[in-house]
Parts: sequence; C-alpha cells; structure tokens
Amino acid sequence: MVFNPFTLEQFLSEYEQSVDYNYSESGVHPVKLGELLAYAERDVNELADVLLNYPEVNGEHELRERIASLYPGATAENVLVTVGASEANLLAATTLLSPGDEIIAFRPTYLQFGGTARNMGVTVKTIDLVEENQWRINRDQLAAHVTSKTKVISVVNPNNPTGSILTEHEIEALIAAAERAGAWILADEVYAGTEHNQATITKTLYGRYDKVLAINSLSKAYGLPGLRCGWLVGPEDLIQALWRRHEYAVVSATMISNKLATIALDSTVRLKLIDRTRSLIQNGFGTLESYLHVHPGVFTYVPPKASALSFVRYNLPVNSTDFCNRLREEKNILMVPGDCFGMDYHLRISSALPTSYLETGFERLNELVAQLMG
Repeated sequence: MVFNPFTLEQFLSEYEQSVDYNYSESGVHPVKLGELLAYAERDVNELADVLLNYPEVNGEHELRERIASLYPGATAENVLVTVGASEANLLAATTLLSPGDEIIAFRPTYLQFGGTARNMGVTVKTIDLVEENQWRINRDQLAAHVTSKTKVISVVNPNNPTGSILTEHEIEALIAAAERAGAWILADEVYAGTEHNQATITKTLYGRYDKVLAINSLSKAYGLPGLRCGWLVGPEDLIQALWRRHEYAVVSATMISNKLATIALDSTVRLKLIDRTRSLIQNGFGTLESYLHVHPGVFTYVPPKASALSFVRYNLPVNSTDFCNRLREEKNILMVPGDCFGMDYHLRISSALPTSYLETGFERLNELVAQLMG
C-alpha cells in the first residue's frame, strides 16, 4: 500500500527549529515549568520525589478523574491518557476503521486522522467549510456524502486552521447525519478554551450522542505542548479497545507528564492557564490584524472565533508553498502554506506570541509582499 506522508507535520519538522521567526505552530507561546508550578503554588523541589517509574498505563487515576470531570456523565473509566492528541487520533483510526471503510472529513481542517485513514485503505470523503459563509459546513455536501457506508465523521471543533466554532444547528445536523449512518463522531476538541470573544469554553460533543469519541490535550488551550499529554473520552468498552492498541503503540505516557498534567488540570490552575492563553491570543491577533492591513487588498480573512491561528487568504500571483519557501529562505520566517490543507492562496499564521517577536517578523512578511507586488 502506498504511504502518504503527513505533509503539514513534515513541513514543520523539517523547518520549524531553523528559522528566526516561527509562526507555523498551532498553539500559544509555551508555559515555563516554573510558571506552571507558580500557578499551582507548588515548589519545583517537590518534583525531586517523583519516582521515574511507569505510571498506570491508561493514565494515573487522579489525572483521569480530573479529565472526566470536564465531560458530562464521564468517569475515570471513560478516559484513556495518550501521548498527545496525535496518538489519540492514531488509536481512533486503528480501532474504529478497517480497509474499505468510508469516513467524512472537512476541508480545511487538521488532516492527521484523515491521512491515517487513507493510509489504511479507507475512503475519505471531504466536505467543505465555506469561507464566504464564515467557514460554515456545506450542508448539501453533508447530506450527499454521509451514507450507510460511513463509519466515522471526523470534526475539529474549534477548527484548525480557521478558528471557526460549530453552531448549534451544525452540531444537530452532524448528529442527525451520524445517527442515520450509525457512524461515530470523532470530536477533536483541542482548541476548546481558546475562544476570542466569549467567556464560556466551547462545549464538548461528548454526551450529545452515544457514539461520540472526544479527543483533547494540554498542547493548545493550556500552552503545554512539551508534556505530550492528550486523552480520549468515550464509552467504556471502546476505551478498553483503544487501551489495548495504546499498549502496542507506546505502552504509556511518561510519569512526569502524568504528574504535571494532574497539576495543570486542578480546577484553579486550569482556569489560570486558559486566562493566560486567551490574553496571548487576543493581544497577538490584534497585532497580526494591524500588519495585514499595511498593503490594502492583499490579505483578507474571516476573524477566528477561537484558537491561536488565522487562515488568511492573499491576493498575490504566487503559489502558497512557493510563498512560504520564499518567506523562509529570504526572510527567515516560517508560516504554513494553504497547500498543506488543500487550499492554495492561503496562509496559516499563528500569532499568540510575544508582541516584539510578532512585530519584527510581520514587518519582514510585508517586505516580501511589497516585492511581490512591485
């Protein structure tokens, strides 16, 4: 079987550590260990007593309890702790799918689950998010593409890269479509908590339908990507099946990540982390907007409702991969080309970063824009 590389992650892994200004990451400026412990009023010396043994393979019980408390009706037995959301997506694909199955994915969206499915010999049907309609779901495609053959409807909510959030009507339409097909809804919810202009956190789809498998992690809304701690929440029998594959894949996440994740998900600490994230997002997006207006008519965008990301359309005679390669080679800047999401003439730009870091890099972006315009 032909293997299709994960184009986005290949692009990031080859270049993200070698540029002066990296706007390709999908999260916020990371939290320091000391900062996390200060939020929790804990001393770093407490970590000296952590025994670097294996944790519980499915995740330390206290951590699973804290995760379960975020989901209506869930208990620790409904939770499996994974090595980031990336392992969670991989386990979901290998557990729920077989060669010849069909799934539904959206465009643009994070493509790991769909790419893994395609590499397994699964048919991936794509439904567009309509840019001219605030990145809402194309309802006609949803009705046409979901059939009795559909095994999984995969959704990222809030969305990566657009930052859109599903409306209640869209959620109802997805659930109705899944029920008709008897399909699972795989809900990647890693950006819940990154909302721009609302105090409430985007509600999970878990509990809305009996075949929802929810994914989350500490990487995006919490600013802790280096912990590589994610999780799956679903029916207990499915969690058991996922756990068996987790043992093959990695055995367990690390003891340190389990301990620090438990600290991060203390109810008080969690809200402090989310407040930090939202402050970075709001300040950074304002800075990005000001630089996107320097050359009128070049950049257009639907303001994201959540996430550290903006999916920006540009009006220049250059392919998005070529544009990003020139930014990297000539200006030492990394941004993600729309080609990675199957949508040319777009850039995915992360802006939840320190202001001075944004300003210098965005000035360089506009220098290249001026050259391309001239």
